[in-house]
Amino acid sequence: MNKLALIVSVLASFSVWAQGNIEAGKAKSQTCVACHGADGNSIMNIYPKLAGQHATYLEKQLQDLKLGMTTQGEQGRYDPVMSAMAAPLSKQDMADLAAYYASLPISKNSTPESVVTKGKTLYTAGDAERGLTACIACHGPRGNGTKLSGFPKISGQHAEYVKLQLEKFREGARGNDMNAMMQDIAKKLTDDDIETLSQYVGGLH
Repeated sequence: MNKLALIVSVLASFSVWAQGNIEAGKAKSQTCVACHGADGNSIMNIYPKLAGQHATYLEKQLQDLKLGMTTQGEQGRYDPVMSAMAAPLSKQDMADLAAYYASLPISKNSTPESVVTKGKTLYTAGDAERGLTACIACHGPRGNGTKLSGFPKISGQHAEYVKLQLEKFREGARGNDMNAMMQDIAKKLTDDDIETLSQYVGGLH
């Protein structure tokens, strides 16, 4: 494939991601409210806030969760609850839900003073001695990620949910990250690192 064809292919793929309908997504979101809240801001901190997340990222997660169910965890991302919820969704359903949640404002969160110093160092500089890449490289200075790259917004997210995901990446229980980047990074994180980072990113607005 030549460079022009590759560029056209990439742009076409992004156009597919962008076809979700917000109003349709709102109507379809009623089954999501129990865990993710009426406005996409979950009350229970083990469930992620979906409000304000990049639509392309949300859509990919739903597709991966469905794949996890259909392959019994061999591919994609498997979660006993969410994979079952994603299984009956069509691609249009996923696009609509993603568009709806992306349109909502995420609720505010804060960073505890006790983790600011260490959290900032890990987030912005990593740890060269351990070969630990700085989070800022992919998620940006405010934790907003980027839509086109597929890196998610992590600012404002529940600390407990972030902690659970970092632990899953470290253990290999979650493996749907691009080029296994998060798995490689998480393997170098200590329990204390994970605790610190999960609390630090909450206040990155």
